[in-house]
Amino acid sequence: MKRLIMPLIMMAIGLSGAHTYHCAEAAENITVKGSDTMVILGQRLAEEYMAKNKDASIQVTGGGSGTGIAAILNKTTNLANSSRPIKDSETKKARETGVEITEVKIALDGLAVVVNRENPVNELTMKQLMGIYIGHYKNWKDVGGPNQKIIRYSRESNSGTYVFFKEHVLLDKDFAPDCQTISGTSAVAEAVSRDKWGIGFGGVAYFAKIPELKIVKIKKLDTKPAVSPLKDDKSVNYEQIWNGEYPIARYLYIYIAGKPVPAIKKYLDWILGPEGQEIVTRVGYVPLPKK
Repeated sequence: MKRLIMPLIMMAIGLSGAHTYHCAEAAENITVKGSDTMVILGQRLAEEYMAKNKDASIQVTGGGSGTGIAAILNKTTNLANSSRPIKDSETKKARETGVEITEVKIALDGLAVVVNRENPVNELTMKQLMGIYIGHYKNWKDVGGPNQKIIRYSRESNSGTYVFFKEHVLLDKDFAPDCQTISGTSAVAEAVSRDKWGIGFGGVAYFAKIPELKIVKIKKLDTKPAVSPLKDDKSVNYEQIWNGEYPIARYLYIYIAGKPVPAIKKYLDWILGPEGQEIVTRVGYVPLPKK
């Protein structure tokens, strides 16, 4: 998991008095756009921050990680939530327009694989999971389940969750042609809840407390034990995500075009501080590792 061992990149958060980049409304009016995975977290952070800072106004919307990053490049939002790292092509576009991109890691997310609770399959290897989603395995009996056709559900291609899954699970192979793409992780949860032989993936926080779903344990290697992103009490297993034992995990990011104005710096510092990280925990994501 290369992404988990990369150092945190917070290029401009601790700087003041430098050149600032103004997009949309500056001052205390902050717009946040991007990752659907991060919408609930982003809204909860904004709500609690505004409750403590009456002069702040923060608007959070989704649309996908790519949409959010495009918005900061187009100067139509202050912050972009992203569940994947920025692409080289996006960084190149920013450079061409004279914009410096600042990356801030604000949390981690265990990406859960879910099946319907009536499906007897309880665990999969990473190879089996890849085989399912590239179309090599078409029947649950191929991976130890019953003789039933596998119904694959995925996120749409502008989703950071889609990009991460394709890169880290499919090893950049294409999704099977019959894979049904769905907008939003909550919609994936609903689809698999209704489909006895469906399978889907997304942020564990969306699935953990839905009784119609079962989170599948994943084997990093065939010789290793299968690991769940959850503990027995259904809380997220931080340690196994921090240390990479659970193999499908990622950082969650906020991107800024340029260096943050004081109001944005104040908000980001609060997110990275104990209050913001406690909200990360409460919503069901994984706080940053303690230094």
